[in-house]
Amino acid sequence: MEARSRTNLPAPARPLQRFALVAIVLAVSITAAWVWRNQDGATDAGSRPAEAIRVVTAVVAQRDVPVRLTANGTVSAQQTVVVRPQLSAMISAVHIREGQFVQKGERLFTLDARTEDANLSMTEGQLAKSRAELRNAERNLKRQRELFGQRFISQAALDVAQNQVDALRAQFAVDQAAVQANRIARGFSEITAPIAGRTGIIPVYQGSLVQPNDALVSITQIDPINVSFTLPEREFVPLQRALARSEVPVIVELDAAGAQTRTGHLIFIDNAVETASGTIGLKAEFSNADHLLWPGMFVAVAVAPHTLPGALTVPVQAVQTGPEVKFLYVVGDNSEVVSLPVTVRLIQDGIAVIEDGGVIPGMRIVVEGAQNLRPGSKVTEAGHRDAETGAPS
Repeated sequence: MEARSRTNLPAPARPLQRFALVAIVLAVSITAAWVWRNQDGATDAGSRPAEAIRVVTAVVAQRDVPVRLTANGTVSAQQTVVVRPQLSAMISAVHIREGQFVQKGERLFTLDARTEDANLSMTEGQLAKSRAELRNAERNLKRQRELFGQRFISQAALDVAQNQVDALRAQFAVDQAAVQANRIARGFSEITAPIAGRTGIIPVYQGSLVQPNDALVSITQIDPINVSFTLPEREFVPLQRALARSEVPVIVELDAAGAQTRTGHLIFIDNAVETASGTIGLKAEFSNADHLLWPGMFVAVAVAPHTLPGALTVPVQAVQTGPEVKFLYVVGDNSEVVSLPVTVRLIQDGIAVIEDGGVIPGMRIVVEGAQNLRPGSKVTEAGHRDAETGAPS
């Protein structure tokens, strides 16, 4: 009985071995089928042609490009004059209003001039007396010369008459100068505008007593007007050469959107570079008859000192940046793209100026959709952009 029991103990393990063998065979079959199917799919995919990528293109253009430099500028008046009296007197009349536009020579204030009138009358009377005395001495000298010729008087008597005439002539000149000085002082009672412009605050009124150091009003010239700005010192030589050749146009934007602009011309380049900032100061003049430019305003300034002749231009979106160089995707005759390294000389107004790199006018380049491309990719054109403006065409 013990021997039979030892012989029958392994019998339950045989079904488990058969089940494991069947599972292994089934797994191998499934794996083989999956590998065969994927290889067949890969073969089919490799045999199908690559699908063309839709892109927007542009044509490389060639034109003269004005190099525009931009800066922030400050509007400043060409002249600002503070009007002050030259007499110590009371104001008898104020002829202007605050903020009024005045012309050169227009009357501004009238001062009480009674003292000056009296002084002028006194010196004019003294001048009349000196004139009469001089004429009498000259007549006397004439008679003395006639008597001296007839030898009725001596040389000493003639000299006395001559000296009297000379002294009266000197006194007459002094009196003439005194009258002129009093006339000038009398003229100071009428204060006129030294320049044309706009008046500021008037701190005095009729009846105010003013002194020579008191400020009566300031006048600021509004038309024409200046805009001051700075540019990097590397632009000094092109600016200086351009200014020597001809008038350099300067454009300012009067609003944030750039809808309103004003064109003037460069009139001044500073005589030294600001060493702390590495900039050079400049000034432009603008006509301002409509008074849209106002002293103290901040404006955007653009100046074009020189032009790049025959420059090759592309929309700036067409320039791709690689690990080491910038490049363009060029569309060939077979609708395949190739990568062409380029050097960008200038970027402005959405346009890039290209130099070197084998770029030629008329070459088709990719503007949009380049993120999906590789050299040799097939493309189809879904649109076109203008190479000069970058706008759809």
